[in-house]
Amino acid sequence: MEIRSKFLVLASLGLVATISMTGCGSKPQHDTLPAGSTVIALGDSLTYGYGASTETAYPAVLADLSKWKVINAGVNGDTSADVLDRVGEIAKQAPDLVLLGVGGNDVLQRVQPDTTRANITATIDILKSANIDVVLIAEPYLSASALFGKVSDNPLYEDIAETKDIPIYSSGWSAVLSDDTLKSDRIHANAAGYRQFAEGLHEYLQEEGMAR
Repeated sequence: MEIRSKFLVLASLGLVATISMTGCGSKPQHDTLPAGSTVIALGDSLTYGYGASTETAYPAVLADLSKWKVINAGVNGDTSADVLDRVGEIAKQAPDLVLLGVGGNDVLQRVQPDTTRANITATIDILKSANIDVVLIAEPYLSASALFGKVSDNPLYEDIAETKDIPIYSSGWSAVLSDDTLKSDRIHANAAGYRQFAEGLHEYLQEEGMAR
């Protein structure tokens, strides 16, 4: 009787350990968006495709890779405040996913980081309140000194993504804008740069389970 009791206790502990290990090791998965899903790329000139053409901008390349309907809602010169002003119209379109990349112009215009953070956070809140999934896209510091060398992501994006518990695609633009062969000018990509960014983003979305 004592042996049987010990066996049951050990078996129970083993089952608990197995469940715990399975839960801790699993990565959060998102629903895969099928071909034809509506995705809106919301942002500034990097989204619009300044320095190339609308056919070679990253939303067009991503559409070809993913087979989604990717709408380019990038506007040259937009700041985080500008995107916040028009996100209500974006939400009314009820897309399956929004790819949000904005903030570089805030740095160029010397907008206070706390203001940028508040605007991006409010934009995410509006989309999430409409049950629209959001992927945040990190943009680099576009300071004068960074324009002549290797650029890196503005750290506020990681903070926002963690706070709002949303996926973030990091280093895509920083890698492109650190390579002169991928740039049309000091702060914009060329067609090859937009393609590299779109391919990296598509790979990330596949890893997250959103894209096939």
